[in-house]
Amino acid sequence: MRRSDGKWFLTRVKRTIYRYKMFEAGDRVAVGISGGKDSAALLYILNLFKRHAPFDFSIQAVFVDLGWPADLDPLKRLTEKLAIDLHVEKTAIARVVFERRKEKNPCALCANMRRGALHQAAKSMGCSKVALGHHLDDAIQTFFMNLIYTGQMGTFKPVTYLDRIDLHLVRPLAQLPESTLANLVKRENLPLFKNPCPVSGKTKRKEMAELVEELSSRYPDLREKFRSALVDSPYWPDF
Repeated sequence: MRRSDGKWFLTRVKRTIYRYKMFEAGDRVAVGISGGKDSAALLYILNLFKRHAPFDFSIQAVFVDLGWPADLDPLKRLTEKLAIDLHVEKTAIARVVFERRKEKNPCALCANMRRGALHQAAKSMGCSKVALGHHLDDAIQTFFMNLIYTGQMGTFKPVTYLDRIDLHLVRPLAQLPESTLANLVKRENLPLFKNPCPVSGKTKRKEMAELVEELSSRYPDLREKFRSALVDSPYWPDF
């Protein structure tokens, strides 16, 4: 598809899905949604892909409720618009992280607990795969976070198997830049809601996002070069 037809992104997502064998007939997929643009775009794109896929699989939207007061009506409107069931997994993660543990750097613990809740919810619903909304910018930011803070070179993979819980994590948007998702959400008027976390926008990832933007302003093809490097590297192997 050409970029001018408004659906060019679907071609790249299809290539990602088929190249890394993310889905197969009969799969039940839990799609993690947060209320933000990335997961909203993921749900929309997977629903679009499902309608044209040469095999049948099912989608279940899952929202991990951390315990913050939040109006979930946008999530309900989004899933109703796409005719996808919504499961809300209630947790006390916010209370544990901010009140009991009083973490000075709460993001790591919160992310671990949130992932655990999502995985358990997926298993309880009979899902074998969990789809996440991580995009190309996330991959680049993760690369720089690993390099700067741990001295290691690497980022997440399109497909990861979790043997302890017998789940596959898949990232169908791994080759799409964040700007594409933002434009899609705006064009399709997908319902969103603001992250209620008090440290939202004050994280190390936010710093990395600003670094990537700065580098991209000097080297406009940075994202595409990074994408090509990942696709051609053994770090993102074909299956």
